[in-house]
Amino acid sequence: MPLLDHLMELRTRLLWSVGAFAIAFAVCYYFSAQIYGFLAKPLADILQHQGGGDRRMIFTALYEAFFTYLKVAFFGAVFFSFPVWATQLWLFVAPGLYRSEKRAIYPFLIASPFLFVLGAALAYYFIFPLAWRFFITFETPPGEGTLPIQLEAKVSEYLSLVMQMILAFGVAFQLPVLLTLLCRVGILDVATLKKGRRYAIVGMFVVAAVLTPPDVISQIGLAVPLLGLYEISILAATWMAQPKKTPDGGSSSS
Repeated sequence: MPLLDHLMELRTRLLWSVGAFAIAFAVCYYFSAQIYGFLAKPLADILQHQGGGDRRMIFTALYEAFFTYLKVAFFGAVFFSFPVWATQLWLFVAPGLYRSEKRAIYPFLIASPFLFVLGAALAYYFIFPLAWRFFITFETPPGEGTLPIQLEAKVSEYLSLVMQMILAFGVAFQLPVLLTLLCRVGILDVATLKKGRRYAIVGMFVVAAVLTPPDVISQIGLAVPLLGLYEISILAATWMAQPKKTPDGGSSSS
């Protein structure tokens, strides 16, 4: 295909991607209050369980709630329009690949979004309730001669924390895809992964400490699944490195 045709094809794919993002952004902004309510539900459930029927979240700047809903819409639009982006990217790249290369990439295309959603779900349904419950234990009730300490979370700060956690878990769960792909192209091998276990353990706890809030629950909640994903990466790389049977009964390493 001539260069001009490539550029026209790229333009078409970009327009489809931008259009999908714009539509998703408009829809997510319309439902931004409901999306924010879904993100705030783990905290709301804990406060409700503790008898805090009058608890609230606050914003301290006139524009804070508006920009928070914009962030919610942007976050939701990126999440929901990602399949369209990925599809358009694949449609642009796939014609230049051999059939064997397409077969090699298919598992990664399927596993990547699945692992991201799995990591985000782990953060939302398991880590959030534990972490929020831990943080709320530092509240102090009113007493004689003391002022009570009570949580009044800011909407923007809560959203930033939730987005950081969801993205951290989703991206971290791409570890099997990354390591298996590196083994597939020959940058790493299974023996290197097995020898590097002790360094991987330390590295994963360091990564968890950087990506999550400074509490033990979140850090362990991310580091432990990463250790399991590292072992899965070794198994996947071992399976992909096994020679494939050819029709004549022989084997092939391709």
